[in-house]
Amino acid sequence: MRDFFYHLLTGYLGMFLWDGKLLDGANLPERGPAVLVANHLETSGPIACCSTLPMRLYPWAVADMVDEARAAAWLQWDFVERTLRLKPPASGIVAQKLAHLTVPLLRSLGCIPVYKGEYERMAETLSLSMDVLRHDRFLLVFAEDNLMPADPVTHMRPFQRTFARLGEMYYAETGKRLHFYPVAVHPSGFVKVGEPTAYDMLNPVGKERHRLKTLMENSVRAMYLQLELGEEYNPDASPKLALPR
Repeated sequence: MRDFFYHLLTGYLGMFLWDGKLLDGANLPERGPAVLVANHLETSGPIACCSTLPMRLYPWAVADMVDEARAAAWLQWDFVERTLRLKPPASGIVAQKLAHLTVPLLRSLGCIPVYKGEYERMAETLSLSMDVLRHDRFLLVFAEDNLMPADPVTHMRPFQRTFARLGEMYYAETGKRLHFYPVAVHPSGFVKVGEPTAYDMLNPVGKERHRLKTLMENSVRAMYLQLELGEEYNPDASPKLALPR
């Protein structure tokens, strides 16, 4: 999908599914490559980020969601039954119909399949992600482990650290430091961007993966809690910010 049609589509998503505002957009990079790490907030996070952040994003998505043969079963468990609270057989029927819409939509958006639990296939996820970064594009990562329990306040699950491997891969290939940006999505409609951190090639690999994972998770959680408490921001005085072109 060309960038024009991407922004047209995400603009419609914003109009009908997420009428939100961007906070601290000045923290966003003027150019790529970069990795944005956001909380998922059930189904809201991907829609919120793609419709609010002003750059073309290439989101990570659970592999089942972009697989015609597996999407319905995933939707039935993850969305129709958990979120819509429908029960079989109605949940299966609704999931099948949704899958016919969501699979081509996610593919057209350029979503990168994430094979959670299939460690050998995660190499494919990282390879596709590197292709995005090589073209100075923006990668959108949802690092939460959906099999772990969610925090009752932030609704966040613990982050996995696979995304941090992109820092070492990018540095090994280019000799340049990749930047990671925390993004917090709040149900009030705000999407808040934190200050970036760069891959540190001086750290041992395992230590650096843990550092990036922990820093992104803690930053997103802190921003979410700040929005939850309503600190610093007046919703009526928070305009949507634009990325410098």
